[in-house]
Amino acid sequence: MGMTSRQFDTLRDLIYKSLGLFFEDAKIDFMDKRVEKRMAALGMNRAEDYVFHLRFLDADGREMQALANLVTTNETYMFREFEQLQAFADHCLPEAIERREKSGLRRLRIWSAGCSSGEEAYSLAVILREVMHDVDDWDIRIYATDIDNERLEMARRGIYGPYAVREVPDAYAAGHLIPAGLESWRIHPDTAKLVEVRHMNLMDRAATRTMRDMDFVFCRNVLIYFDDTSRKSVVDQFYSCLSPGGFLYLGHSESVSRISTAFKIRRLGPHLVYCKEA
Repeated sequence: MGMTSRQFDTLRDLIYKSLGLFFEDAKIDFMDKRVEKRMAALGMNRAEDYVFHLRFLDADGREMQALANLVTTNETYMFREFEQLQAFADHCLPEAIERREKSGLRRLRIWSAGCSSGEEAYSLAVILREVMHDVDDWDIRIYATDIDNERLEMARRGIYGPYAVREVPDAYAAGHLIPAGLESWRIHPDTAKLVEVRHMNLMDRAATRTMRDMDFVFCRNVLIYFDDTSRKSVVDQFYSCLSPGGFLYLGHSESVSRISTAFKIRRLGPHLVYCKEA
């Protein structure tokens, strides 16, 4: 198609304003290919027509959503970064359980932000059912949110292929994965019922404000697609939504130290976790 640099700049600004995602100049070819797919779907031949459509004719945000589904990265699988999840199970989860029991409220809330097709949220559900022997006596909800509607439909189905489940420990697989056809597995209903899938744009403050009193927020390998201004906005929302003593988990290559001093940094073995002081 050959999008011009001016068209790319306009499109980048529209995406940034709507989604908070920032694409550097080097991403023009990447964006060009994605826009070409959307133009074909809309029967358009000129990039300027597509940019005009996004700017002035997309009042309901439907086309921006369709573009978001194409430009966001969704590579994930169950029990990704296993050591970090192990630190969650061995250290932070028992601490949260103890804190809640002392308050007399057997209630846990976990937010998997930028969940893609749901593998992280279901991994957390597996861990809770394995670690908490009285899990059914608790009020537990894992919120799995993402901006990509197509990936969220996959999360709602809870059916995955061999790539997505390849890191599930053998000891867990039999109790939480049910064969669902040729080389596919469904999350067991007892595990899946802990997860609630929601559409959410992390730049939508009204939506993120509905997430309150969270014990954990997992937002791993998501903030790398934001600039510092957007990161600060999102991280501030995470801090507000966490209960005192709650934990924020980021990806290995991510840090909030440059954009927020609100969190206390704790080291659990080789891993860093951010904590809201009680």
